[in-house]
Amino acid sequence: MNLMQQPENMNVLAPDPDWWRGAVIYQIYPRSFQDSNHDGIGDLAGIIHRLPYVAELGVDAIWISPFFRSPMRDFGYDVSDYRDVDPMFGTLGDFDALISRAHELGLRVVIDLVLSHTSADHPWFKESRSSRDNPKADWYVWADPKPDGTPPNNWLSIFGGSAWEWEGERMQYFMHNFLTTQPDLNFHCPEVQDQLLDIARYWLERGVDGFRLDTVNFYVHDKQLRDNPPLPAEEQNDSTAPSVNPYNFQDHIHDKTQPENLDFLRRLRAVMDEFPAITSVGEVGESQRGLEVQRDYTEGDHLLHMCYGFDFLSNAFPTPERVGEVMTRFDREAPDSWACWAFSNHDVVRHASRWNLGEEARRLYAGLLLSLRGTICLYQGEELGLTEAYVAYEDLQDPYGRRFWPKFRGRDGCRTPLPWISDNQNGGFSDVKPWLPMAVEHLSRAVANQNAAPDSTLAFYKSMVRFRKSYPALLKGTFELVHAGDGTLYFIRAHENQRVLCAFNMTNMGVPLELPPGDWRQDKGAPFTATVTDTKITLPPYQAYFGADAGTS
Repeated sequence: MNLMQQPENMNVLAPDPDWWRGAVIYQIYPRSFQDSNHDGIGDLAGIIHRLPYVAELGVDAIWISPFFRSPMRDFGYDVSDYRDVDPMFGTLGDFDALISRAHELGLRVVIDLVLSHTSADHPWFKESRSSRDNPKADWYVWADPKPDGTPPNNWLSIFGGSAWEWEGERMQYFMHNFLTTQPDLNFHCPEVQDQLLDIARYWLERGVDGFRLDTVNFYVHDKQLRDNPPLPAEEQNDSTAPSVNPYNFQDHIHDKTQPENLDFLRRLRAVMDEFPAITSVGEVGESQRGLEVQRDYTEGDHLLHMCYGFDFLSNAFPTPERVGEVMTRFDREAPDSWACWAFSNHDVVRHASRWNLGEEARRLYAGLLLSLRGTICLYQGEELGLTEAYVAYEDLQDPYGRRFWPKFRGRDGCRTPLPWISDNQNGGFSDVKPWLPMAVEHLSRAVANQNAAPDSTLAFYKSMVRFRKSYPALLKGTFELVHAGDGTLYFIRAHENQRVLCAFNMTNMGVPLELPPGDWRQDKGAPFTATVTDTKITLPPYQAYFGADAGTS
């Protein structure tokens, strides 16, 4: 069916093909959002129950991490059926109800589509591994061993060890960029591409508003299976993989980010363009050439709408100089592209802990994020000021953490359940033991507590999201860096006849800042304090100033 054939009760937002540009998207990790059926695991019905809370934040859309059928060895990022909901999360009927309720509340729905690999339990892989001459024999990446029986090349898995696993039935190795139970699909096979495009169309027909594309640059591999060269030692720390991981020792020029990937992305965009007001955001896992890939994957109107990079998801502290350099470099090198920025997500240590931010600094950096040129992703709990939770080894679920413990503790610390109330050991997430422990230190930051406090971090986020949406310049305007250094950052966002000055004091001392040329008038609707005279702004520690140029508005 197409959109015109959807059920009559399917609420469809008014089509706006540009809705995503400058939008704020709220990421929901369904296992940890809200349990509705008393099994300790969040589900789609739980999301539906809490959607009014998300709508009250003022965000434009939700991004839901995978909910497809899966053996859950990588918690949904190992799909065994792309066209069904895992019973753990509910049913297709629940998903349709979620779409309808979200649209009713003015929220668009972006789903996490994992196309680079499947679960080893997927029927496609079961057939592919059975012989070398079955109809799906080349649907996955298979290769003969070297004469000595070792893997065909030196490619490594992000989860540790070789990217190749032996399969005795075929007497060949198969490739896996992640777990050995996550075999990589062969995008050089036309039938594979056709199937994946049909899957995208299936969810678009169900009413989704777009896709977050997991590991989008991992789709295509080098057909010649050439070895990756070593990465110079001085570049090995510039990586999103933990430092203990040997994956960092290689320059990954052959196992991912191949030029043929662009051809598939054009085909995928053509499918999306069959439907009104659809968006896409690709996750680019590329440390050495991240900006180049973001540019190549989003230029023009025939590829992805935007890419999700790791500039602000790494351990590198976002000093004024770094923020200014990242933003100006993107504008300079990818002028026809659109970025998607985030400080936290389900794969990295929560930024409040990663950057060791105090309460005032957390709010300042939230204000900064929500002032940047690009689309913004907020991760559930970020709006509560949550820190990374400590998860003991015996409670650890993440295979990545178990592999590299204790130097790398995995991703469970950012995936613990969201606290809704404080007077319950499970924080209102579930009335039984949750799949991951509720962090005790998070209970005081529960939604109910913060909703009752007008000066809470939650209230700050609501105010800052509203403020962002009040200025077209903050949503879709250009970015002009004015100053970055000495603990301060300020820039101008401009759109049509509107200019907005955004100034940030990232230090623990009050500082004066010279106003750049313009008839700047402070907007006191922003949730920050500043003392303003005719020519100077005095910013208290960890405060910001926002001013509109009266001469252009």
